[in-house]
Amino acid sequence: MPQYATLNASKANFDNIYDQPDPRGYFSVLGALDYMIPDVAQPIIRQILRARERRSGVPPAVLDIGCSYGINAAVHRFPLTFRRLRQRYANSDMAAVEPEDLARLDRNYYGSWPQVGGARFVGLDVSAPAVRYAVSVGLLDAGVIANCENGTPGPKDRETLRGTDLVLSTGCVGYVTERTFAAVLAATERPPWIVSFVLRMFPYEKIAATLGEHGLVTEKLAGATFVQRRFRDLNEFSSCLATLEALGLETGGLEAEGCFHAELFVSRPRADVEALPLGRMVTVASGRSRTVGTRYVRVGRGAETHVLRVPS
Repeated sequence: MPQYATLNASKANFDNIYDQPDPRGYFSVLGALDYMIPDVAQPIIRQILRARERRSGVPPAVLDIGCSYGINAAVHRFPLTFRRLRQRYANSDMAAVEPEDLARLDRNYYGSWPQVGGARFVGLDVSAPAVRYAVSVGLLDAGVIANCENGTPGPKDRETLRGTDLVLSTGCVGYVTERTFAAVLAATERPPWIVSFVLRMFPYEKIAATLGEHGLVTEKLAGATFVQRRFRDLNEFSSCLATLEALGLETGGLEAEGCFHAELFVSRPRADVEALPLGRMVTVASGRSRTVGTRYVRVGRGAETHVLRVPS
């Protein structure tokens, strides 16, 4: 089975957008590629959060692995969408605002919205600027800046992770492996639910096996995929299709239509799975949203295959 590092070689690298003191670069770059996984995943995650609250009787404490600037917290805690936030940060008047002034404005902005979700959010990410921003503007209740691939969290961070009820990831698998999930589980006082949206190019078996060692049963939502974003260019499109097909995965009607697709995996204690299987817990209306930019699309088969650039 190819390693994640090898599989990642076919994807564009966006590391530089996470080193900024605020999310303007993040929204500019990913927004231009119709990044939509926070929005298409939001209805599913809300259903799961409600199910978790009904099961325990209290609003869950959520750990967002790969939280970046707290986007998942924003769209779940407030009546906001990634698209709406992109419009805010892409405003030309915002470009001239100093980072510290933007943080002050953002504290007021997020504080002005009514809370629509009762979950408490904690973020885990290797990017110190992103985590500090999300905490400073009130999106995250707390943040852990750590690389759990290379070691375990320190005592203070372990205490922050201790009360986690649900672990969320909407794109970090591929950058993190079973080592990060094992480190998180070792820090929690009880087995949390694990909710992972995983690009189809990244096998999940090792992570599921690690979760199984901690008493969690993993289910995959059948019959649904979730669009993450458009491919950045022809090279990324062609490379990712080749990677998927080398893994034996059919791309017709999915990535061959010009966008990355993710699958949903949910891991829970066996008693929770038996009480409410995943297929009964969530209802999917659509895992896709309208793209607004040019997509690369493959049509035909064999020698008659062509790649077209099509507007949405």
